[in-house]
Amino acid sequence: MTKETTKSSNPALWVPSAYFAMGLPFIAISIASVLMFESMGISDTKIAFWTSLIMLPWTIKFLWSPVMEMFKTKKHFIVATQLLTGLTFGLVALSLPFDNFFTYSIALLAVIAFSGSTNDIATDGIYMDILSSQLQAKYIGWQGASYNMAKILTSGAFVYLAGELEQSYGVLNAWMVVMGIYGVVMIVLALYHIRMLPSGGSAKEVKSLNDGFNTLLDVLRTFFQKKNIYIYIGFIVIYRFAEGFAIKIAPLFFKASVAEGGLGLSTSDVGLIYGGFGSAAFVLGSLFAGYFIAWRGLKKALFVLVASFNVPFVMYALLAYYQPDNLYIIGGAVVLEYLGYGFGFVGLILFMMQQVAPGKYKMAHYAFASGIMNLGFMIPSMISGYLSDLIGYKAFFIWVLVAAIPVFFAAYFIPFVNPDNVDKKKIE
Repeated sequence: MTKETTKSSNPALWVPSAYFAMGLPFIAISIASVLMFESMGISDTKIAFWTSLIMLPWTIKFLWSPVMEMFKTKKHFIVATQLLTGLTFGLVALSLPFDNFFTYSIALLAVIAFSGSTNDIATDGIYMDILSSQLQAKYIGWQGASYNMAKILTSGAFVYLAGELEQSYGVLNAWMVVMGIYGVVMIVLALYHIRMLPSGGSAKEVKSLNDGFNTLLDVLRTFFQKKNIYIYIGFIVIYRFAEGFAIKIAPLFFKASVAEGGLGLSTSDVGLIYGGFGSAAFVLGSLFAGYFIAWRGLKKALFVLVASFNVPFVMYALLAYYQPDNLYIIGGAVVLEYLGYGFGFVGLILFMMQQVAPGKYKMAHYAFASGIMNLGFMIPSMISGYLSDLIGYKAFFIWVLVAAIPVFFAAYFIPFVNPDNVDKKKIE
């Protein structure tokens, strides 16, 4: 444990809240907005393309991460971006009554994507700077659980609330309320972090724009000089490739009519399935994965993590084939998928932290790696709506399983440069 960790708040007091705040805007754009636009009559193809495209900042955030290494403290960026995100969610809510609401709301969600991705850089920077490798492994489960608890709340409880409000007050008012709630939550978290977050290190002085540009070039140069980096880039891209196809279409599949090949669920049903059935399973999976990795070491655990992440996508293929109308059967399938998702997701995060990020520019290199990860997620998401419309839900979810095959081979053969669960000073 570092000196600042000892003198500042316990990691348990800021890791969960910081990663919850990281997850909320990402999930609000990638899942909740998908359901919102579907309820407001936008086509699947248009929804999947635009809600994926505006997530580009999570892919290219490495471009401004070197600047963040030099200006202010990481805590400063976290609080500022969380406040901006909260206020912009409020503007999204106010944009929905306009005739061109889709254009306005997409533009505002793009601002949230930029703010949220900047918050991600600073949050991961604090996590890697403050915690030793042992503590990183210990809290990786809590980190993953908290990040994805935002997923459960954002795509579960709040979506369920939207569905209930749709029936009582109409679609427009329902989603105005929910977007407003997202904004309030982010502002409250920002105020909490003003007091509870460690600073994440002192600011570095920037003497000129040229210095900043040279730093960016050095970040890129040193990143691509890392041993096995091109193998690591390929592995990072394909880890979430299958998920990229599934994540946009799964909620639309749940809401689509039975005649269209869907399950015919209401917005409330979708929220209940994600928030009610999936929440406990995901949290348990994430927490168990953290302790499993700490016990086995990431290298020995990696193939199991990849399998648990990708194999459960078979649940969607089975749902598409049999189209059950029993909510408990559907919920049970989601439980299995979320349990595996939670268990496997943290493996990729820790891999990037311990095998890719260590070195002179930890925060910037991790931002670069996570940007590459999101590229592997974003590209299939952009075309998922078109593909599912073209071939239908049954064939589409079979394709998702095919798309997962390459990562199994990669996980088996991937080389490790840095040892597992050792003091970070030994690997920097």
